[in-house]
Amino acid sequence: MSAVISRSTSQRGIRASKNLQKSISYVAMVLLSVVFIFPWFYTFTSSFMSASELYLFPPKLIPSRLQWENYSYIFSQVPFTRWLLNSIAVSVLATGGGLLSATLVAYSFSRFRWHGRDAIFAITLSTMMLPAEVTLIPTYLLFRNLGWLNTTKPLWVPSWFGGGAFSIFLLRQFIMALPRDFDEAATIDGAGPLRILISVLLPLMKPALATLGVINLIGAWNDFMGPLIYLTSPDKFTVALGLRYFQVSGGGASTGVPTQHYLMGCCVLAALPIVILFFCAQKYFVQGIVMSGLKA
Repeated sequence: MSAVISRSTSQRGIRASKNLQKSISYVAMVLLSVVFIFPWFYTFTSSFMSASELYLFPPKLIPSRLQWENYSYIFSQVPFTRWLLNSIAVSVLATGGGLLSATLVAYSFSRFRWHGRDAIFAITLSTMMLPAEVTLIPTYLLFRNLGWLNTTKPLWVPSWFGGGAFSIFLLRQFIMALPRDFDEAATIDGAGPLRILISVLLPLMKPALATLGVINLIGAWNDFMGPLIYLTSPDKFTVALGLRYFQVSGGGASTGVPTQHYLMGCCVLAALPIVILFFCAQKYFVQGIVMSGLKA
């Protein structure tokens, strides 16, 4: 009888300990969520404040009245719509080209045996350690000779030639985790290498492609160095460069008029498409990261 009571007490103690650990984990996650969400929340609320409210101390978190005219002022002072369209065009072209070319290269590295394959793959991965500043001047001279300066071509055309070492690596790992039985069955049915890729492997690669799509799209959308170097006309700016232009030249900043509340609105407009995209593709993003690392 005493053994039963002791076992019951021990089980209650274990359950209480697990519940305590779970509660501590939930509280920690909530606190961390607040820490990470607060900058976005303050940026969003500040975009609806007046200049006088923004400089109050202690700071206000909620505006006394929503200043919707802040957003209309942004579009009236700078070509923000044009910047959004430029960013969408560059991001879509860069992401699409990167996914297409990286898929073909990764398929070659993972499914075919050819002389020097492993050595070339190692060299490809080693380019990830090469700082962008090392190739900055040669690429600038190349695009200048091609007559591409002050155009968006330098921002997306290179993505169509390989897609980048990280994209190739991620897709290669994902394809290597897929059984070769699918390829062999398709070969027996008369399918060639290209048909196998399109009809067999690509449908199974949706999580990895969605992951790369989100990563590459965010990278192209937030790219600041490329537009800063190659673009000079304000009507050809992307959103990332346009924010800097608005900060130093637009909206009365050059005359000393406070523009931080307008700049907050620009930041909200610039981040909103990416936030929506990430939440829509979150399921595939996590799944692709997990599955692409199953096999080294």
